[in-house]
Amino acid sequence: MDESIKQPLWTKNFILVSLVNFIIMLSMYLLLVTIGGYTISKYHVSTSLAGLVSGIFIVGSLFGRFWAGKYIDIMGQKKILVIGGLIFTMTTVLYFLSFNLTLLLVVRLLNGIGSGIASTATGTIAAFITPVNRRGEGISYFSMSTVLATAIGPFLGMFLLQFISYQYLFMLCLAIAVVALVLIPLIKIAPHLETVKSNMPTGIHLSDFIDKNALPIGIVVLIVCTAYSSVLSFISLFAEQNNLVTAGSFFFLAYAISVLITRPVTGRMMDTKGTNIVMIPSFISFFIGLVLLSMTHHAVLLIISAVFIGFGYGNFQSIAQAIAVKVTEPEKIGLATSTFFICLDFALGFGPYALGAIIPALGMHGMYGAMSILVLIGLAAYFLLHGKKAHLYQ
Repeated sequence: MDESIKQPLWTKNFILVSLVNFIIMLSMYLLLVTIGGYTISKYHVSTSLAGLVSGIFIVGSLFGRFWAGKYIDIMGQKKILVIGGLIFTMTTVLYFLSFNLTLLLVVRLLNGIGSGIASTATGTIAAFITPVNRRGEGISYFSMSTVLATAIGPFLGMFLLQFISYQYLFMLCLAIAVVALVLIPLIKIAPHLETVKSNMPTGIHLSDFIDKNALPIGIVVLIVCTAYSSVLSFISLFAEQNNLVTAGSFFFLAYAISVLITRPVTGRMMDTKGTNIVMIPSFISFFIGLVLLSMTHHAVLLIISAVFIGFGYGNFQSIAQAIAVKVTEPEKIGLATSTFFICLDFALGFGPYALGAIIPALGMHGMYGAMSILVLIGLAAYFLLHGKKAHLYQ
């Protein structure tokens, strides 16, 4: 065990796969927050249709993850990453050829498929090349590449649009995608780490897409990430309604800083002391952050809530991914990773539509109060589905 712990984590391949993941996620979030405005200005459509253009990317990502989850342990992680990178780059080119709304919707769907395939592969590769007894720490570090993208992408997109047109923004996203594509061949996976099945599956079975061992923590992810979708989708509107636009622009920065400071510590704690010692405080912190948000009318309280949400949800996400990998067989790590991201994407993609229906009745503050209760439900589900037997996987 001591020898395993001493194995290096920050290898060339680990850095490269984290960088590729960051680049793909950066391009995704650059457009996720700006494509709605482009759709309205270009095609003069309603905000609901603009929201569809933004959200259909997540639907595409789900399709990509389902496919990658089925074939990643058959074709190999590297091949799946190359396929995802190619699709993502080629469909980014198509933004320049989207001459009507229908074409734009198709491009967003295909772009999402490429992103889903590529990010499933990067997550799987990161889990495979990380020493087994440092897997919690490794996945925590790797997932920070996504956290940085979620903070930098929206900020960069909104900032650049003050000075450049949407066409130049598309050019930037294409350049970013090309960089990721160039880096992919540099990632090397040792043959003994990449288990590739020799037989292709026949027929369609649920087990081809969902790993039954990872599904329990996936259900918890579905619940908790639905609560987080309220933050991701509505925090800018919430800040605007409460005259906190300036503070709102720093919300995800404070969130990211909180995650970056705590994740290296929580990842090591998970590997040495088990998952419960990290997960339970994460649930509590996320709950406190949402309660504070439900009472927020001041800039300072908004930033404080971001810090609690960063520690809570930010650490929950990485530890949940590590759990999905820990509870499954080594040859099904790719499928388990896909299962985790399918649940996450489903919650983030469809959660806002469901939550949008309750906002007129509860208001924004009431909605965040309701989401704090949903986090407690998630905590109960975690204990029943994994927490009470977590010691079996240490």
